[in-house]
Amino acid sequence: MTFHLGFVTGATPDKWARTWRERTKERLELVPVAEDEQEDRLRSGELDMALVRLPIDREGLHCIPLYDEVPVAVVGKDHFLSLAEEVTLAELAEEQLVLPHASGWTPSVPQLDWPPMSAQDAIETVAAGTGVAIVPMSVARLYHRKDVVHRRVTDLAPTTVGLAWRVDRDDERTQLFVGIVRGRTANSSRG
Repeated sequence: MTFHLGFVTGATPDKWARTWRERTKERLELVPVAEDEQEDRLRSGELDMALVRLPIDREGLHCIPLYDEVPVAVVGKDHFLSLAEEVTLAELAEEQLVLPHASGWTPSVPQLDWPPMSAQDAIETVAAGTGVAIVPMSVARLYHRKDVVHRRVTDLAPTTVGLAWRVDRDDERTQLFVGIVRGRTANSSRG
């Protein structure tokens, strides 16, 4: 039986997947999941667990926060903000923001009424010379291009990536993966 692990853009399940494969013969399938679909796909049972970007509605779900992600502004390489090492929301106040849907942030700065777009599309829009995108650093690194740079937004709170699963699916396989993520050894009495 295959164990399905979803992961949002920017999350990197590889080290845990490697350990899973070393400890069990059960097949693990890594499933890319859009952030705006993460809860639905988990709740529907399509996924056994998922690396999600918080916050999520935790009713009926277990969730372990894993790590924080730094927010960055992605600007064109020739944009004046590319000269800064870091930026603030005040420095972005006059910019046309291109916010990918479900980006994890809803800053109180003016933004254009863009149609929903993926993080990759938002970064491509910035590269074309239109606006500034705000995304987690892992996403900026994933979609890095030579014609854009990213700068940390110092006064924007980080987002958190967590491991989530349905309460009614808290079985031996799920706990094995939880143990792997928490760094338990194969010989752990909890494993």
